[in-house]
Amino acid sequence: MAGRGWGSDQGEDAAIGVSERSLFAPLPLPSPLLPDPGQAPLQADVAASVPVAETGRIVRVRRQISLTSLPRLRHSVNTAASLELDRGVAFLLVPVCLAIGAIGYFSLTAEPDFARPVAVVILTGICALVSRSWPKTHLCFMAALLCALGLLAAKVETWRAGTQMLGSEISTQVTGRVVSLDRMETGRIRLTIDVTSTARPKLRYAPERVRLSARKIPADVTAGSLITGYAKLLPPTGPVRPDSYDFSFDSYFAGIGGSGFFLGNPKLVVNDDGDMPLPARISSSVENAREGIADHIRASVGGAEGEIAAALIVGVRAGIPDDINEAMRRTGIYHIISISGLHMALVAGTIMGLLRGAFALFPDFSARRPVKKYAAAAALFSIAAYLIISGVVVAAERSFIMLAVMLIAVLFDRAALTMRNLAISAIAVIVVSPHEVVGPSFQMSFAATAALVGAYAGWADHRAGKARPPPPKRSVPGFLTRKFLLAATGLAMTSIIAGSATTLFAIWHFQRVSPLSLFANLAVMPIVTVVMFLAVASALLMPFGLDWPALYLMGKGLTMMIAISGWISERSPVDGVGLISQQSVLLVAIALVIATMATTWLRLAALPFALAGLLTVSDTRTPDVLISEDARLVALPIGGGELAVSRERPNEFTVDNWKRALTSETIVVPEVFDNSDGQFDVADAVDLPLGSPFYCSSGVCVARHMSGAIIAYVEDRKDAWKACGFAELIVINDATAYDACHNPLVLVITKRQLARKGSAAVFFDRQSATTPATISFAVDSPYRPWHTQRKYSREARGLAPFKKPEKPAANPQPPQ
Repeated sequence: MAGRGWGSDQGEDAAIGVSERSLFAPLPLPSPLLPDPGQAPLQADVAASVPVAETGRIVRVRRQISLTSLPRLRHSVNTAASLELDRGVAFLLVPVCLAIGAIGYFSLTAEPDFARPVAVVILTGICALVSRSWPKTHLCFMAALLCALGLLAAKVETWRAGTQMLGSEISTQVTGRVVSLDRMETGRIRLTIDVTSTARPKLRYAPERVRLSARKIPADVTAGSLITGYAKLLPPTGPVRPDSYDFSFDSYFAGIGGSGFFLGNPKLVVNDDGDMPLPARISSSVENAREGIADHIRASVGGAEGEIAAALIVGVRAGIPDDINEAMRRTGIYHIISISGLHMALVAGTIMGLLRGAFALFPDFSARRPVKKYAAAAALFSIAAYLIISGVVVAAERSFIMLAVMLIAVLFDRAALTMRNLAISAIAVIVVSPHEVVGPSFQMSFAATAALVGAYAGWADHRAGKARPPPPKRSVPGFLTRKFLLAATGLAMTSIIAGSATTLFAIWHFQRVSPLSLFANLAVMPIVTVVMFLAVASALLMPFGLDWPALYLMGKGLTMMIAISGWISERSPVDGVGLISQQSVLLVAIALVIATMATTWLRLAALPFALAGLLTVSDTRTPDVLISEDARLVALPIGGGELAVSRERPNEFTVDNWKRALTSETIVVPEVFDNSDGQFDVADAVDLPLGSPFYCSSGVCVARHMSGAIIAYVEDRKDAWKACGFAELIVINDATAYDACHNPLVLVITKRQLARKGSAAVFFDRQSATTPATISFAVDSPYRPWHTQRKYSREARGLAPFKKPEKPAANPQPPQ
């Protein structure tokens, strides 16, 4: 186990980043394709069975084929698997099994009761206990037990959340306590409020927590303040299209039962804070400290740089301008804004480096005391404070647990096993928040980290097995040049490895990829390293009022970062890549698990999974028509990178998502014709060329898909009959509507259906004109807990929008 980079156990500065593979002597594993010296009789038999007339090449080929027998392959696999288990791969697979169970729970079509997962856990636990005498069977039952525990943990979290969700939009007087407030880039303020009461009308099933925006709030409103105001509340929205991100799912586990906006400026209610519970006081104090630090940073740095600096230090990023956010997403450096392992590692490394340097100034003290442990303890405290002050998000949680395990290992003179750190952090996140497993943050964060740890561990193994001569003496310029090239190569490889591991996850969740991310990361990461060092320095100097030089230099560095990302973004090609198949993501995930956790030749088993995943990327069908869940927007691709929409001012967020999913670049708004001018009549829809956008007349908007199918959009149910004679799809923005066509070849979708089942994707049969279109909705029935509120809206019950009764005249005239 010798070799540079492995370290030794001598001295206080012994390296702690020992690879798990180095704990066991590398055993010579028999390969299934190479001859084994211990099987000479077999070779003799093979040689004896070969006719003399055959050439030497044929003999060698037949000998090689005969040696790759099934028993030999089985023996080689068993030997490698035994070594993998000795090296601790079973523990690394614990979070994988837990995650499989959690994903299985959230993929169920119906909500199970507690009895079923508990029964499965008990049954698999008994089987695992009984099968201890049979190692292979015991491992299988243990894996099943862990999957069942993951499913049970997800069920417990769902029951524990129990968020009361708003069923229908309503305007009411809301009084509540401010939990947090974010100042948006548009100038509005977004407040998260714990509702204490409602009035005019009083809601019988009011949500416990809502998120509302306001144009202006009183200057002295802070976290913990009690405010009141008349607001319009909206229920949480579902996915903007099938198989996309579910906002109601996220709101349910975040405890947000509704959203909306104040119809006027909210007012501060004077009250005594003594009735606040202790956890609420602590949370309010932390939130006020975060907001105070963010305001100080914004005032000191200013502009967009101040907003980014506040995001890096305290995690407040609502005020970052949209154009800068988009530029960083297109260039693949948006991960810099999200506090994660990079930031945690830089903070811990900076603290440890500063303290080790300070202790070095006192050699007598450093020789007698374990100063490395003191520095590790201080670094542990600093990243814990950073985690709290920046908001506890998944990426920061995972990074904190990994670094905490490593630093605690330093305190107890133990080796810090990086893959074990990753497994421990994954177990902690899954047990506490199983719903994070299905989110992009968890998947991309752990995929990138696992790929980096596995790749660099493999590189360390490769270097450890080679004897290297001492480096030659170099001049100062040559030494600096070599160090620069090594740093640039390491940074490039880090970006390539992390990007390759997360590309399919990013495409699956966001339908976008950053073609120039490698160049952007190479250009920006040195600046970010210096910026984070300045951030730590400013945080340490802030209590003394001496942070302005560090913040000034931090702002200059961020100006350079913004300029670089903007320059590269302007030259980046279109990043929307469309939809990919779900099975491709699953296959690549399996390949990633095998490649990063296996330490023997068994890692080659990842290749067929990776190849199958790449070959099935395009094994999915793009929707021909997309319909929003409120029935107000219909869109279809019409060729040439254009997306035709049914409204002149469509929802921007929804359209952006649809454009990426359908690989469209521009939108085409409908053209409206007056009924009296005679320029267009809905009866002329059959004469429209393929790929025609929406044309509206007589209350009906019609468009023609590239397949030849005609789509009609109707606002009033009374006009639906006009399209029955020619349309293959009719969307009616009316909850009281019904199928007026009574034609099995015409697909009619009403507002009530969409209110109950969510957004929809429609597929036309391009081979047969007599086959009706098929439809896929975003929400399945029966409802899961985060979708139950959908059936209570007026639209889902088939009711028309609520209209306030008209007020009588102020001075009514008596009848004559």
